Amino acid sequence: MRNVLAVVVSGVWIILSEFVRNEFFFKSKWMDHYAKLGLSFETLPINGILWTLWSFGQAYLIFRLLKKFSFVETICLTWLVCFVMMWFVLYNLQVLPTGLLVFAVPLSLLEVLVAAWIVRKVAV
Repeated sequence: MRNVLAVVVSGVWIILSEFVRNEFFFKSKWMDHYAKLGLSFETLPINGILWTLWSFGQAYLIFRLLKKFSFVETICLTWLVCFVMMWFVLYNLQVLPTGLLVFAVPLSLLEVLVAAWIVRKVAV
């Protein structure tokens, strides 16, 4: 039961972190970038559902990695898999506003660090 709780609490942290970062801090930058590309940046319910699934997937990944790797290794692997790979894809699709990376890199590392800390503390 503690394992499930660890993933749920960590997942909720990730959801909140992503929501605050992208809705309050970066939304205008995303909208401006998409407008320059001739696209619209929309916030639809399906986006929220997919980000929720992504967040709980990330939390579960952290849970599983902590069983096999050190705390630091788990943070590095999770960050690489969940964020760096996503940024490669977004850059390849030409929809990544690269100026956001100055803020997104440290904030995403903090997000993964706190999520891993939550899993480690709750699942023990």
